[in-house]
Amino acid sequence: MDTREARGFRGFKRARRALMGAALVLAVGALAASGAFAQKKEITVSAAASLKNAFEELGAVYEKRTGYHPNFNFAASGVLQQQIEAGAPVDVFASAAQKQMDEIEKKGLVKEGTRADFTGNSLVLVVPADSKLKIKSFQDLADAKVARISIGNPKTVPAGQYAQESLTALKLWDALQPRFIYAENVRQVLDYVSRGEVEAGLVYASDAAVATGKIRVVATAPKGTHEEITYPIAVLKDSANGAAAAKFIELAQSKAGKAILKKYGFANPQ
Repeated sequence: MDTREARGFRGFKRARRALMGAALVLAVGALAASGAFAQKKEITVSAAASLKNAFEELGAVYEKRTGYHPNFNFAASGVLQQQIEAGAPVDVFASAAQKQMDEIEKKGLVKEGTRADFTGNSLVLVVPADSKLKIKSFQDLADAKVARISIGNPKTVPAGQYAQESLTALKLWDALQPRFIYAENVRQVLDYVSRGEVEAGLVYASDAAVATGKIRVVATAPKGTHEEITYPIAVLKDSANGAAAAKFIELAQSKAGKAILKKYGFANPQ
């Protein structure tokens, strides 16, 4: 290759590199403009397992309105409390009982002025849809034919705590203890009942509402036998997205939010 040809070849290579560099710059610019390199806007919501269906629908509305994606962490309220106390990065906490919220608030983990009771529930006795047992009341659980009864673990599951309160008030707790199959959250109780692995279970009315056809509600816990079931919600003090978290709570308390909660069997707190 003579000198003139070599110079031409080197010039071609420089031009090609320049074109490739320009193309890369344009591609990066396009990706940045499309948001591919932009930080995703999101919040983390730790919520009682019983809120799963309602909050997933509420979350879709929230994201459409605010642009923030809610990452949900559903579990027993006591488990969520333990995670928060251990330093889990959470923006919003929604508990199925006051106890768990009270305890993290005492430890200074709740952002002042953000706590609110946003919905309520009731405790119901359920049996498998095809059950042949004549269970019509809580007292019928004393029948020897009811060999297995599932409730949430009272140590960590609010539904289990309410169940213990109600059965104690009805003077059934001590006699029934050997028959209890403890679950780690209220949805697990529902699964045990719907699969016929137990003869009966105690869940929230909202859980029963999403298992139509698999279980039957046969009784509601008599009024006054357990603490009123109200769900508190709050922004956590260390939230990095306080304003966005507050908007989630605002939506949960709004007319639209209450309509979604009602759809899934929840009730307005008294």
